[in-house]
Amino acid sequence: MNTPSKTDLSAHTPMMQQYLGLKADFPGTLLFYRMGDFYELFYADAEKAARLLDITLTRRGNSAGEPVLMAGVPFHSVDGYLARLIRLGES
Repeated sequence: MNTPSKTDLSAHTPMMQQYLGLKADFPGTLLFYRMGDFYELFYADAEKAARLLDITLTRRGNSAGEPVLMAGVPFHSVDGYLARLIRLGES
């Protein structure tokens, strides 16, 4: 699932507006977004992270009327996941 563009963010929740704005500024980077006790990835980043890290791909409600793909890792173990991604050549 492709990440929505930054062109019209008004239909999204404030959190998703912030995420999509950041993602538009860094399109080639996996964006980990802190949500409480987890770092979450959305849309295409979630699909890629789930595949590379063998973590669960799920959905996190809707934004702009569309389901949001999501994958996440606990904040206390994010360093290990980031190290794995770096070893795989990701940024």
